[in-house]
This record gives sequence, C-alpha cells and structure tokens, in this order.
Amino acid sequence: METLELADIQGYIIRGYSNMQYSRFVLLKVEDALKAKHWLNGIADKLTVATAPAVNTELPDTALNIAFTSPGLLALGMLPENLSAFSPEFREGMVTDHRRRLLNDFDSSAPENWEWGAPNNLPVHAILLVFGKDEQTCLSYYKSLKDRFSENGFSETIFLDGTLGKDNKERFGFRDNISQPLIKGSGRSGPAWNMINPGEFILGYRNEYNVYPDSPLIQKNQGDMGLLLTDAAGSGAKDLGRNCSYLVIRQMQQDVNAFWTFMNEKTKNQDGSLNESESTRLASKMFGRWPSGAPLSIFPDSDPGGLSDTNDFGYAKEDKDGMKCPFGSHVRRCNPRDSFEDANKKESIKLSNRHRIIRRARMYGEPFIGSATNTKPQGEVGLFFNCFNADISRQFELIYHTWGNSTKVKKLYNDPDPIISVRENPSEGQPQNFTIQGCPVNQTITGLQRFVKIKGGAYFFFPSITAVRYFATL
Repeated sequence: METLELADIQGYIIRGYSNMQYSRFVLLKVEDALKAKHWLNGIADKLTVATAPAVNTELPDTALNIAFTSPGLLALGMLPENLSAFSPEFREGMVTDHRRRLLNDFDSSAPENWEWGAPNNLPVHAILLVFGKDEQTCLSYYKSLKDRFSENGFSETIFLDGTLGKDNKERFGFRDNISQPLIKGSGRSGPAWNMINPGEFILGYRNEYNVYPDSPLIQKNQGDMGLLLTDAAGSGAKDLGRNCSYLVIRQMQQDVNAFWTFMNEKTKNQDGSLNESESTRLASKMFGRWPSGAPLSIFPDSDPGGLSDTNDFGYAKEDKDGMKCPFGSHVRRCNPRDSFEDANKKESIKLSNRHRIIRRARMYGEPFIGSATNTKPQGEVGLFFNCFNADISRQFELIYHTWGNSTKVKKLYNDPDPIISVRENPSEGQPQNFTIQGCPVNQTITGLQRFVKIKGGAYFFFPSITAVRYFATL
C-alpha cells in the first residue's frame, strides 16, 4: 500500500469536515498577480491538511482550503506550455458546447442563465473554501480574510454559503453523503470492496488500473523548480500534480414543491386524496434509498426509520433483477457496485471502482427538509455538489453522462436518471419515463419533470501545499 503524504494534501479530499456546520466558498479574481502570489506564499501554512487531529484533542473550529481555475493559473503567471499539461477538461472548463451536452446543461440550466462560472459572469480565478463550526465562527474567520483581499491582489466576485443539512439530509428530504469511497493509505478503513487506490482521487499515486494518472508535468522551467518532486511514473519531468486533485463544483437549485407535487399526483388515492406512504415510496424508488438513508436492496418494503448510514451492500445477490431497487434509480446508476452491466460480481466491483468520486455536498437556502406533506420552502433551496477525482472525464463526466443521461440502462429504453438528467424540453416524441421492475409486469411512471436546475459551476485544480508554494514563485 502506498503511503500518502497527508501533510502535503489539503484536508477536504480526505475528510468532509463533518464538525464544520457552516461554509462560505469565496470566488476570487486575481487583480494584481505579484501581490496575489505573495499572499499565497503566506497562506500556504494556514491551509488545512489531511493529517488527522491528534487523539484526545478537540477538533478545530475552522478550516481553510483553496483551488484554482485554468484562467486563474494563467492570471498568476503560469506559462501556456505548462498549463497545457493539465487535463483537457480542466483547461477547457465546464461550459463548452461539448460539456453542455455531456452534462445536460440546456434550457433553464444553460450556462447563459448561470449566476457564476459562465462566460457572461465575472471571471473566477480561485475559490477560497472557508469552514467554521457554526455560522458566526465561519463568517468571523471569513471577514478576517476578506479585509485583506484587496491589499493582497484579489477581488471577491461572489460567495456561496452552505451548510450540512439537518441529519445530513438534502432538500428533497433524503439522507446524503453516505456512499463514499475510502482511500487506501488515508488512515480510514472499511469494507475491502470500498477501499480504493489513492490515484483515483489524488495525483501522483497508482489508480485502480495500477498506473499513475495523468498529471501536469512541467514542460518549460519556471518558478522554483526545486520545490517539485520528479514524476513517480518515471518520465524524469518535475510533477506539479503530486498530492493534488481536481475539484468539481455545481450549484443545483432544487424545486422541492415540483418534486413532491409530482410524487403526490402519481400516487394519489382513487378519490384524489394524498397517499403519503406511496408518494414517499415512489420518491425512494427514484433515489434508491429511503429518506432515512436505508438502501432499498436491504429494506425493500418500508423505511426502517431513524437515520441510516448503511453502505456495505450490493445488488448482485440481494437484488439482481431490480425488484427492490430499480435499475434506473439515481444511486444504482451512479454506483452500480457489484452489478456493472453483465459482468460477474468480482469484475463488476473492479469496473465500478474505476469510476468513483468523493462527494462533499453542502446545502444552501433556508433550513428545510421536504416530504410528501412539506413541499414549499420559503425561498430558493438547493445544494452545492462538490466532488474530487483525478480524471474528470473518466469519473465525474462519465457518471453524469454515460450513466446518468443514458436512457438505455439494463434493458430500459426511455429512462434518464430521474433526479439529475431529465430534460425540460425533450425532443419531440421522446418520452421520459421511470420504470419500476415488477412481476408479472413493470410499472412505468410517465412524464418525468426536471426538479434540479444548474445555477453555476466550474472545474478547479485543488493543489497540494507544495503546489501552492510553487504558484507563489511563478
């Protein structure tokens, strides 16, 4: 097992900061590169790293991390030759025509309608991730940083406030952040099938193919080259990417009222009255878990209640025909586990684990948890979908497009992911259904609606502490 250099890795990859109930993500623009680089050199020692807190010590009250966009690295002075070594997805960004198709960013989710991250918005060069144990602590820490943005060469374009939802539930009312891969060598342990090679998430280490992922190697000497280690893959070049990752952020507005109104209408009693249990059941079939977080493949008939973090389960034995958890459900599509297409159980796990991501969702808007009888928040609510991966194309984009947008999964023909991939204005004659496997016949829910709208997003490079120091020398 490879030993991770945890003191050089920013902590948000390894830990979700569960004690940090409040966060403010600050989007920054570089106004003065010289001052900005001086500030980076000073802040490197203040960034929260992945080493675990000492035993029998209190958890810290705050945390701080930073990431950069491709234009941001250019603004700091990175040579185009060196920027070219980064992944195409990161360099091109999230709003190309190609990515619009991959990510289903059409209609009201089109980048033209975004609040940040699109060409018609203010530039995003960096994002400062500020966390606190509560709102007051977080915002006080943020203010101490903001007061010096200008003198340190940055301007703030927008900030994104997030929280961990009550009982870790997202706004539709379902427990979130349960199914997380564990990184080998991180100090955290779990079921063998869920222990993933670090190179799936952190550059400079072997991935599930047992090779080193593509990393931004220095093409033309600049800055303090002595800070960087030589490429572990043996090219002889200096590796800027070691202990770094790529961070994906998408702001997702959730239309809770439309979601639960749809469920209620599709399951109402013959007299037109609300059937709360059937409404909740249909919503749970679409998610693949009950509101408590309990997986349908283990609890197919009803929600056991309470709060569940159950994650050690599969589909090959418990539910190979999709009679408990539908093939088209959100969580089954996004992580097939041991039922990857037609592969056997062992091969399925191997294949699925080559497309995992580490999710770090944060909620925004008023504290609100939806249900069949609680459908209308007072204002806009949603979540910040944040995830880490070493290969944006093979991980995040494949999950979103190949598994999410595809309407042909496990003998389904008109079934997009009901949570993230429904089109507002589908092509004429193209139905959007959700199929619930059954015996002797399936149940088909027709006329799916889009319940999630994209309000912004970007691809970021999440640097190591060493890389931050190196940027300061460009």
